[in-house]
Amino acid sequence: MEDEKALIIMVDDSPANLRIIKNVLSEKFIVATAPSAKKLFELLENNYPSMILLDVFMPEMDGYETIKILKSKPETKDIPVIFLTACTESDDELKGFSLGAIDYITKPTHPLLLLKRVEVHLLAEKQRKMLEQQAAELKLYKDNFPMLIKENDRDIGVNFDNRD
Repeated sequence: MEDEKALIIMVDDSPANLRIIKNVLSEKFIVATAPSAKKLFELLENNYPSMILLDVFMPEMDGYETIKILKSKPETKDIPVIFLTACTESDDELKGFSLGAIDYITKPTHPLLLLKRVEVHLLAEKQRKMLEQQAAELKLYKDNFPMLIKENDRDIGVNFDNRD
């Protein structure tokens, strides 16, 4: 069975940028666009995306303030955010990472490179979630192991607690 297409939300105040990115990514992903942080938060009321691509320079609320809000809310803190921006200064990039972004891509970017970077980050996120699930299952087994041994002992008629 083929995996369901991931939802990516692209936030940028430039209609041209939104159109270009949507065209690049829409063959492999469902892409929703938002021209502002306000519209992003409206979209997030009914949608949980696999990733958010976020511009830095936007009117009303910039990308840095937007990611601070995203990372402060339990329901959105785990959504991976990639800055896709014209900001090219290393201080801007460091700020983006320090606020919780998983990548920082400067515009203009090569469309196929952007597509591959998004794919790589989504795969890493999927693997991270799988590892977390496996760790939780292992902890459950570990926590219940003594009880499982006693049940097994009882089932086969052996009592190892009263050994000489």
